[in-house]
Amino acid sequence: MEAQPRVSRHPLLHPLVLFVAVGLGLGVVFFFTGLDLQLAITAYLVVGVTLLVTMVDMFQALRAGHWGLDILAVVAMIATLVVEEYLAGMIIALMLTGGEALEAMAAGRASRELDSLINRRPTFAYLLEADGVTVTRVALDEVQVGDLLVVRGSEVVPVDGHLISDRASLDESSVTGEALPVTKHPGDEIISGTVNGSETFQMRATTTAADSQYAKIVQLVEEAVQSRAPMVRLADRYAVPFTVIALLVAAVAWWYSGDPVRFAEVLVVATPCPLLIGAPVAFMGGMSSAAQANVIVKDGGTLERLARIESAAFDKTGTLTQGRPTVGRITPVHGTVRKTLQLAASAEQYSVHVFAGPIIEHAHQHGVELISIDQAQEVATNGVEATTHSGERLRVGKSAFIAEVVKPFEDLELTAGETAVYVSCNDQLVGIIVLTDPLRATTTATIEWLADQGVDQMVMVTGDMDSTAQAIAKEIGFAPDQVHSSMTPTDKVQVVQAMPSPTLMVGDGINDAPILAAADIGIAMGARGSTAASESADAVITSERFARLADVTHIAKRTVSIALQSIWFGMAVSIGLMAIAAFGYLPATFGALMQEVVDIVAIVIALRALRLHRHLPSDRLGKSSRRPSPTHAPSSSR
Repeated sequence: MEAQPRVSRHPLLHPLVLFVAVGLGLGVVFFFTGLDLQLAITAYLVVGVTLLVTMVDMFQALRAGHWGLDILAVVAMIATLVVEEYLAGMIIALMLTGGEALEAMAAGRASRELDSLINRRPTFAYLLEADGVTVTRVALDEVQVGDLLVVRGSEVVPVDGHLISDRASLDESSVTGEALPVTKHPGDEIISGTVNGSETFQMRATTTAADSQYAKIVQLVEEAVQSRAPMVRLADRYAVPFTVIALLVAAVAWWYSGDPVRFAEVLVVATPCPLLIGAPVAFMGGMSSAAQANVIVKDGGTLERLARIESAAFDKTGTLTQGRPTVGRITPVHGTVRKTLQLAASAEQYSVHVFAGPIIEHAHQHGVELISIDQAQEVATNGVEATTHSGERLRVGKSAFIAEVVKPFEDLELTAGETAVYVSCNDQLVGIIVLTDPLRATTTATIEWLADQGVDQMVMVTGDMDSTAQAIAKEIGFAPDQVHSSMTPTDKVQVVQAMPSPTLMVGDGINDAPILAAADIGIAMGARGSTAASESADAVITSERFARLADVTHIAKRTVSIALQSIWFGMAVSIGLMAIAAFGYLPATFGALMQEVVDIVAIVIALRALRLHRHLPSDRLGKSSRRPSPTHAPSSSR
């Protein structure tokens, strides 16, 4: 499949950067040839244009509520013109315009992994016509559900579907994080965005291009790439005190020396480009590292908040557990095994819950014919309510949901990893379907890692009944008071809002969307989770590995650390240079050149965030079998 290349101009070829660079070059010539008038005219022209552009951007930022650091550069450029330090003024102008270009170059390198996901998306597919022979190339948007497609060797799978051919070998690393090729068999699910091996295969499309798994991931990536670098807020916190200190030192130096040139010399080295450049580059690098770890972070502000989490809440089904339940047994009550399965599967066709698929699949495997449903509604965290063509009222879901319409009954006793789905018809309990859903391989190790990183309070919030939730909690080392069961979406939000902030919420289902949006940081297990959950979340784990939660938390902490190192380095060096300039030992032109060196070093420091994906906690968590100590919090997953 072909990708659409994105063409962009080299940042250093921006007209304003070229204009300032040419002006500075002419200024150097005029300076050494003694053409003072020409030097002054050039400086006023170059610095004047830069001042105009900078002040427009600065006022726009102030109107948006962001106090910027450009005011120091503006004052410094004006001061250099006043005291006739023309070369220094033009160097500052180049530092501002060129600094933005350097930031764009660094951010472009940092976002390369994000861009690669976007650029790899297919633009067309090969459709096998009804005659079973003719293969036609069609635009991706023309693919319809049910179309028979041909995927050739080394091509990207265009849409989600099921395998028709005898076998296929796919590279799913860019979507699920699975490093080794995955062998598929007839009927197996094929995920869009995965790369075919060497053999051509046929598949049946089950989604359109817009609804495919890869399209959802690309949409998340585009949001991440296009988001304003909220990480600038980290530097903005230092803007006011740094500006005040710089102006104060410059004013004192002027007053003490009686020389206005000293004021300009101090402000030249106070121009805070490291603060403006370092933090955004570091956070973009962190987002890129997260993408390579199969976590799409929508904006840099998410990394900043995630680095400071104090508490965490987890959904159960599909988050702590594998989310691939199977029907273990069926217990009839006022009906037969077959009748219980028939009614449940018929109603569950209208549910997006993770339990719906296994029940329907079990019915098909046993040749159970489904009945016609006239009306159906999914009640979040409870189950499905439906009306059959013959007028029977069905309910399928957790026990409390069924208890609203039938006579009192005893809940079925369950073991760890089991969940009960109750089925009623009119006012009778027909039967109970028990599904098994084991924990993910690295759940306990990941929770232990979070506790070691200072996440003091962790809880499970689930719509499942207490017996099922407590069984899973026991396996991961949670105490009974860390379990909140039979929760509605509203209940979950209230639990999370009562926890110490910043709070992390991890979930995957449609009923998790409100709580993911309400939490300080919402992370969705998006490989097979609902679209609503992914859209509400601040970050999406695109693989099935729960340990990726530890990875993105580690990346967030290290990214903030690197950004702060870049900021503090820039501030420390600038303050040191200001002290030297205040005593008259640093001419304005030389000071401006020194500041350019500081800019480059700050960017190099920030670019270290690009390497964070090379050593991740998940590499060790997969080998750990140690059970975490319970971390206490104050006191049927539908």
